[in-house]
Amino acid sequence: MSASTEVDPQGTPVKEPGTRAAITREKIVDAAAELFYAHGLRAVSADKIIERAGITKVTFYRHFPTKDDLIVAYLERRAAWEREAVAAAGEAARGDVDETLRLISEGIGSEACTAGFRGCPFINAAAEFADPKHPVRVIVDGHRAWFLSALERLTASVGIENPTAAEELMMLRDGAMVAGYLGNPEKVAAALLAGSRAVIALYR
Repeated sequence: MSASTEVDPQGTPVKEPGTRAAITREKIVDAAAELFYAHGLRAVSADKIIERAGITKVTFYRHFPTKDDLIVAYLERRAAWEREAVAAAGEAARGDVDETLRLISEGIGSEACTAGFRGCPFINAAAEFADPKHPVRVIVDGHRAWFLSALERLTASVGIENPTAAEELMMLRDGAMVAGYLGNPEKVAAALLAGSRAVIALYR
C-alpha cells in the first residue's frame, strides 16, 4: 500500500474502485435516492441519510464533503439510467421512430404506475434549486439538453428539420411525468404516444 492511499479507521483502503469504498459510496447514494425522491432534496438532512445507510458521519463526509455533492451524484446516476433507457429503446426499435416513441412512452407509463412515483426527479430538483449556476441546476439543465438533443436526432431521422417538433415532444414527456403523479398513471403511456404521434404527423 502506498503512503498516499487513503484508509478508513480500520486501515482499509477506500479509494480503489471495486473495493469496500465503492460499495459504501453506492450504499450512500442508494439511501439518498430513496429519501430524496420521496421527501425532496432540501427536506432530507445528511443525518437522515447517514442513519438510513447505516454508516458514520466520518464515512459519509469522506465520500461526500457536502450534501450538494451527494445530490449531484444522485442526479448523475439517474441521468445515466435515463440515457441508457432511451438508447435501449432506439436499439430495440432498430431505427423505427414510431416504435422508439412507443417504447419510451411505455417505459414512462410503467414508471408512473410504480408505487411511490413522484414525477420527474429533474423537474423536482429544478423546483428546489432556482439558481442556474448551482451545481444541481447544472446537472438538471445538462441532462435536459441531452434529452432534447436525442429527440432532435429522432425527428431529424424522419426528415423533420423544425426544432419545435423536438421541443413539443419534450413538453409532452414533461407533462406525462406530471400527469403520472397528479393524474391517472394508467393512461400516461397511451396519451403520451398519441400526442407524440400527432407531433410527428404535424411536422413531417
